[in-house]
Amino acid sequence: MFPSNLRPTLLLSAKSLQIFAVLMASAAFTAAEAADDPDLIFRKSTTFKFLTPNDKLATYAIDDPLVEGVACYFTVPEKGGVAGALGLAEQVSDISLACRQYGPIKIKEKFEQGEVVFRERRSLFFKKMQIVRGCDAKRNVLVYMVYSDKLIEGSPKNSTSTVPIEPWGGDGGAPKCADWLKG
Repeated sequence: MFPSNLRPTLLLSAKSLQIFAVLMASAAFTAAEAADDPDLIFRKSTTFKFLTPNDKLATYAIDDPLVEGVACYFTVPEKGGVAGALGLAEQVSDISLACRQYGPIKIKEKFEQGEVVFRERRSLFFKKMQIVRGCDAKRNVLVYMVYSDKLIEGSPKNSTSTVPIEPWGGDGGAPKCADWLKG
């Protein structure tokens, strides 16, 4: 079909196309995840790097998409250097979290314990950070946890924050998170 001297080139080209397709699919997935980008509050350099971006700590905020009146703030390390500038550095798993009520709480729909509120990639392929939500029905408290995981193994590093559901202003009552749990 093809001359024997072209077969290795065709195989190499097919392999290159497969790798390119995987990279493009990954980039498309990352772009889809970034559609709900968190709000950057500020960054602070922690390590000076000559001629390349510094290592930084960055603080972001997200609003809970299902619970009006609750925002979560998280701080993540961002690697600098050449790998960080190119988006190739695997980011470390040290992430802190604080969630707060900033207005009347209104739960929009039922949710499951441990439901994902926010997800973000922390490396090119295998590592992601997730913020999940739960409900302590006995105390009427929303519980948020941030952790990172890898395709093969998770990370024991995590952080938890709680938001007691309380009346806001003069509106009187507060919803019971137990009424909004699925199952």
